[in-house]
Amino acid sequence: MKLRIYIAGLFLLFVCRSADAQNTKAAAFKLPAYEKFTLPNGLTIYLMEQHEVPVISFSAVLPAGAIYDDTQSGLASLTADALKLGTKSYSKPQLEKELEFVGASLSTRATKEATNVSSKFAAKDQDKVLAILNEVITKPTFNSDELSKLQQRTLVQLDQARQTPRSVIGSYWDKFIYAGHVYGNPLSGTKASVGKLTQADLKSFHTANYHPNGSAIAVVGDFSSASMKAKLTKLFSSWQKGTSAASAKVSEAVAAPTKSRVLLVNKDDARETTFYIGGIGVSRSNPDYVALQVVNTVFGGRFTSWLNDALRVNSGLTYGASSAFLPQRNSGTFRISTFTKVATTTEAMDMALRVLDSLQKNGINEKSLTSAKNYVKGQFPPQFETSGQLAELLTDMFWYGFDESYINNFEKNVDGLTLAQAKAVISKYYPKNNLQFVVIGKASEIEPKLAKYGIVVKKEIKDDSF
Repeated sequence: MKLRIYIAGLFLLFVCRSADAQNTKAAAFKLPAYEKFTLPNGLTIYLMEQHEVPVISFSAVLPAGAIYDDTQSGLASLTADALKLGTKSYSKPQLEKELEFVGASLSTRATKEATNVSSKFAAKDQDKVLAILNEVITKPTFNSDELSKLQQRTLVQLDQARQTPRSVIGSYWDKFIYAGHVYGNPLSGTKASVGKLTQADLKSFHTANYHPNGSAIAVVGDFSSASMKAKLTKLFSSWQKGTSAASAKVSEAVAAPTKSRVLLVNKDDARETTFYIGGIGVSRSNPDYVALQVVNTVFGGRFTSWLNDALRVNSGLTYGASSAFLPQRNSGTFRISTFTKVATTTEAMDMALRVLDSLQKNGINEKSLTSAKNYVKGQFPPQFETSGQLAELLTDMFWYGFDESYINNFEKNVDGLTLAQAKAVISKYYPKNNLQFVVIGKASEIEPKLAKYGIVVKKEIKDDSF
């Protein structure tokens, strides 16, 4: 018995010290030193030495996202995936063999605004892997045979995605909220649009959008900055500057909705209803971005949030409910997200709206604010622990136009948030009127109940569009 008490005491002491260590870590967290420079062709490069382990992480961001698809929906995404199909010096099998032999990873993906290329490799293999990464970004071949196979796999994935509402509701949401704006372009595209894409389309998109100007590379890990600067300068200086690195359409203002609307996407075999509620949000550069993270933690940003308590814990209407601000460079959306049984669709929607109404009318109290501050501060440092996370942070800093002050002053800005300021951001950014709803479910059972929320527009999930 004494031994058990002794062990329990040691465990409690360990937990307390671990918590104290975590709090100290959060309080002391600052962005490590880094170097930033720009090549004559406009490419921005970040270097951050981290010598704890002999590995290097590479992150690149390029202005080649879905907003540049124009009428060829899914082109940016397919192009990003196809970067791994071979380069000027390596076929796809050779590329995979070379990287596998040295244990290096390679990831390529498009987002709404950009394309990201990332890799992690041993420091001793940096010369080989950096040369390969240079070719992946600047000299892909888009081999026609390999592209055909990738295209077929993508079409199957698009088909499968429509079987799961949570996989596609984001595309319906963006198209609905952003209307005719390029932010409404669906990242994945549709079967019809992706099926029409050709090797020539991918090559043309690459030529038009994969430019050094408007792009950035970050390298973090075990290296000498002077040596790495020389290597990257030699590798990427010959990359030809593009004539344009931006789309005029993306800078167009996003119109705020002037009336409440409901997009109902019918899925005849649905046993549950998935829905978003919200409206226009904020851009990543918004000065209240940190304050919104704190406030939204209380409302719908963690498991113990008001939304989750109301819809999951107290009523059992769902397994989970959340809310989020989804920022882009020039705009963004806010949405409440959950799912429920078909029979409880409007009950869940009404409850979500009541929680939103309570937030707007009553705000949050000091206890909730303090709890959210501690949570947000505790979650912040673990986002930037690895070399890969730091490399991605540096390219995010470039893309969204913020500097190390966001990191270094994060805790100060969180702690400085007052109840009055919280009330102000709630009033300013959480939508009150002209709410937008996207609902995926069995229309025959729920359509008559949705008219009270706004003008209902109906689509079929089996249709090849958003």
